Amino acid sequence: MAKSSGIGWTTASVDDASGTPQAIRNDFTHLQFATPRAVQDVTGIDKSAMERLLLLADFSVTFNGVFNGATNMSHDVFKTVSSTSVQRTVTLTVNGKSLVTECLFTDYPLTRADSGELTFAVPGVLSDGTVPTWA
Repeated sequence: MAKSSGIGWTTASVDDASGTPQAIRNDFTHLQFATPRAVQDVTGIDKSAMERLLLLADFSVTFNGVFNGATNMSHDVFKTVSSTSVQRTVTLTVNGKSLVTECLFTDYPLTRADSGELTFAVPGVLSDGTVPTWA
């Protein structure tokens, strides 16, 4: 596949508290996600450079967006974050490549700016021990 932009994102869905995926990509203004791996330093005193072992995989995401109180949109999806510990399926697809993970969302902060904007920045973390893998 050729190089491409992030314009025309095709899927950004998150399960609501009942486990139903909701396509809420229109509410997101931007997002960031990472699939880091932990490392262990195993450098012996006989080395002049670092030696490391690759350890556990992880995933984190932050969805930033505009408050939308309509049915099955972002507020409906995230409003129960503070009162439930429900694992949510997150599906991200761009340029025909998908990443599906199970996440716990840890906060649903809303910000009302001086200009009147009402926005959110919802952080999520991997919850089920499955290595995030692009399909």
